[in-house]
Amino acid sequence: MSIPKYDEMYRAFLNCLADGHPHDLKEIKSAVANQFRLSPAEREVLLASGKQTVFDNRIGWCRTYLKKAGLLESIARGKYVLTADGKRVLSENPAKIDNLYLQRFDSFRAFFSRSSDNEHPVAAVSSQTPQDTLEAAFHQINSVLEDNLLTAIMGQSPAFFEHLVVKLLTQMGYGGSAEDAGMVIGQTGDEGIDGLIREDKLGFSLIYIQAKRWDRSTSIGRPEIQKFVGALAGQGASKGLFITTAKFTKEAREYANKQHTAKIVLVDGQKLAKLMIEYNLGVSTETTYQVKRIDTDFFSDDWDA
Repeated sequence: MSIPKYDEMYRAFLNCLADGHPHDLKEIKSAVANQFRLSPAEREVLLASGKQTVFDNRIGWCRTYLKKAGLLESIARGKYVLTADGKRVLSENPAKIDNLYLQRFDSFRAFFSRSSDNEHPVAAVSSQTPQDTLEAAFHQINSVLEDNLLTAIMGQSPAFFEHLVVKLLTQMGYGGSAEDAGMVIGQTGDEGIDGLIREDKLGFSLIYIQAKRWDRSTSIGRPEIQKFVGALAGQGASKGLFITTAKFTKEAREYANKQHTAKIVLVDGQKLAKLMIEYNLGVSTETTYQVKRIDTDFFSDDWDA
């Protein structure tokens, strides 16, 4: 089951407090996750930032908006109970509890009127959390950047691409410095190996590289991977990286995955662009936004002591 939107959890969150007793957020999160039958893996899916799970983020916004509507309140740090309005909502059992429903509460409308303008009225409150909106925009920006990176790579020579690959690997931590990390071969008669790089600074293990700057619409099939495996065997190699601007077929990936004598890693154009962005190769930071949250520890200190 997919992770519910924050407003899809309103009723489940309120139901967790229906017994009239205070419950902490940890209890509520567990109960809501169980109501939606979320698997452990679904509960652990991270936002793109990698600092919070999607589920935790959405249930946090669910709690915030229910509080802004005046349906629940915190009676102690991290402990919540229903308000009189919250109890009344559950007793009335409306067909749907969503943002449109919450707009009947003055405090909810007031909250959104403070954070919106004439172009974005309260009626336009989305099922996306602000974090969801940021994540979607971030993904869209990076998708365009990935496409631009691959277009730029295709405008360079094959030799540039081979050096780019080794540079990327060094920035990922392989081999030490760019000067002694490895060497790009890329010459006729290279026996199917375009380069190699030390896996560690001392050079105990080598990774053999096949780097192909091929048309992005090209699909690399099993025969090419078989040739690469043969080239590795000829070198007595146990680790190989086939990296390209093109794509791999399903058969090619399946063949690479079932190899036992050598570990084969396939990186297609999309993955290559993502790695370049992650390790700041060929890109620069244009704008940085900091998303901050309240420091609850600061407000829990006993200043009167």
